[in-house]
Parts: sequence; C-alpha cells; structure tokens
Amino acid sequence: MVKKHDRTLKAVFSDPVQAGIVWRDIEAMLKSFGAEISERRGSRICISLNGIDAVFHRPHPRKEAEKGAISSMRRFLKEARIDP
Repeated sequence: MVKKHDRTLKAVFSDPVQAGIVWRDIEAMLKSFGAEISERRGSRICISLNGIDAVFHRPHPRKEAEKGAISSMRRFLKEARIDP
C-alpha cells in the first residue's frame, strides 16, 4: 500500500471521527484495495469491495467528506474486512 493510502486509512479510523478528509483520497485508497466504483445518479457512487456493496454521496461543492460520511466509510471498511 502506498504511504498516502496508509495515512488516509488511519485518518478514516482515527478516534474521534476526523472531518476534512479529501474524498478523492478515499476513492484512491479504495481502488488500491481493489474496490470497484461505479457511478450512479447525481453524486452517488456504488462501491464494491470484498463482496460488500455500499452507496455513498460524493461531497459537493466541497471536496472534503463530513464526519457522517467518514463514519459510514469506517463501517463499510470493517464489513469488507479492511482495518488499519
């Protein structure tokens, strides 16, 4: 794993939940794990990783994810058996 992806993963799992993680960094990290990301309507995307699917909204107009999205991403990664 690239060092940047490792930092992003640690940021997602940091406690308390960290806001301000750039969403494209999260997507790049997911792709490095082998995730498939498909576009949906509007700002929605479907992420498939290790047999687990989830739908997320890309943040807009800001590029950073909010705390709620980070918490959901943390749950998704745990279900997909990814942890720091």
